[in-house]
Amino acid sequence: MNDISLTILPETATDAVAIDHLHERTFGPGRYAKTAYRIREITPHDLALSFTARIGTLLVGSVRLSRIRIGEVKALLLGPLTVEPPFRSRGIGLKLIERAMAEAKNSGNRLVVLVGDEPYYARAGFKRTAKGQIRLPGPVDPARLLVAELVEGAAADVAGAIRPEWEAA
Repeated sequence: MNDISLTILPETATDAVAIDHLHERTFGPGRYAKTAYRIREITPHDLALSFTARIGTLLVGSVRLSRIRIGEVKALLLGPLTVEPPFRSRGIGLKLIERAMAEAKNSGNRLVVLVGDEPYYARAGFKRTAKGQIRLPGPVDPARLLVAELVEGAAADVAGAIRPEWEAA
């Protein structure tokens, strides 16, 4: 990160269009078929727990957290995380995750889940869930379903289907 000056800022409503374009460029139209995206379509991300990465005024990355439940336990779903291709491999994604996780913990949240590559996300404390412990309402490779405890032991007794937080109200 020595060659760029990076700023991590809370996402604002005015960032939505730029972030949507970033997702379109980096993930393409196939993103809508993924199970995690299907959940995000019906549960909005939490602006207080979502962040952008900027170099000057240029938006180069974004991470979002959405409120969900796993069974009856409140949790957060991380994603999408994206960084503009020319700015990848500079630690921007990890910095976004660390900021979002710190804010989530400071806000009293205990658990974060995501669908992603364990070697990448393990650097931020994510690990595989036990097979069948946590289920998504659609197809997902169980090896890619990862969890991070913001409070030690938070995942110990968590089991069930992931659903939008509002469904449990």
